[in-house]
Amino acid sequence: MGIKVDFRGEDGVRKFLDNKKKKYEGMNEKEKEEFDKEALENPYLDSRIYHIAEDKEIKRIMVGVDISSDEILIAKELGNIDLIIGHHPIGKGLANLADVMSLQCDVLNYYGVPINVAEGLMKERISEVARGVNSANHQRTVDAAKLLKANLINVHTCCDNLAASFLKKLIESKNPERISDLVSLLKEVPEYKEAMKIGAGPKIFVGSPDNRCGKIALTEITGGTEGSPKLFEKMVQAGIGTVVGMHISEEHKKEAENANLNVVIAGHISSDSLGINLFLDEIEKNGVEIIPCSGLIRIKRN
Repeated sequence: MGIKVDFRGEDGVRKFLDNKKKKYEGMNEKEKEEFDKEALENPYLDSRIYHIAEDKEIKRIMVGVDISSDEILIAKELGNIDLIIGHHPIGKGLANLADVMSLQCDVLNYYGVPINVAEGLMKERISEVARGVNSANHQRTVDAAKLLKANLINVHTCCDNLAASFLKKLIESKNPERISDLVSLLKEVPEYKEAMKIGAGPKIFVGSPDNRCGKIALTEITGGTEGSPKLFEKMVQAGIGTVVGMHISEEHKKEAENANLNVVIAGHISSDSLGINLFLDEIEKNGVEIIPCSGLIRIKRN
């Protein structure tokens, strides 16, 4: 599902995987031994299987935005949970978060930023993220799953792709003129409507309600995590007037202000929920029961 709506297109994803295979084939035996073989088939290394305690038919799953030892204990307390699915990366998926960020280069290029500029500026940011996650205790949650004999996986960028595709189609179909129109449109999405009830709905972070949107880009929804703040100026030069994102740091906000780029933040956990829900709707078609937890705003579209 993630590949079908990927900004690179299905052919682009295949080329991405083919490039990984070519690099692998050119390695010596020692390098091949150390290479993550899943990279040859999985374009989203931040989404993977972590532990299979028992290979069985899945009838009841617990799904959350963040899964930690706490949620695994909850699953055990509830009982009869066949599988735990998290969204945000853990374990090896967290260690490989930077690997999926090259997707952002293609998203930016889709919206008009020259690929050489996108790749040049993203290279520094990807390296920064790789260093940042290096110190994390990656295996903590995975170890808890092993000790408590729980089946554990996560789905990250593939679900973010689904959310980005959904929002892109919605925005293009309505073509909002003003920032206020864009925010109103987002507030009609059920996940964002629910988030508003707890004070976490769509908000304008840069710009004003009366500003005209111009070209709206979904550059901050998928691709691992935030890209380079230096890219905002290049986005404006490419004709982008407004960016819709999940979240934004203060550094990124200041750069967007300097570039006169409007930024609308749809919401982090609510946007994650949107992508997860589109995935879970397909899972439910097979008669699987979903137990939402850890911030997931479960909305069914079947």
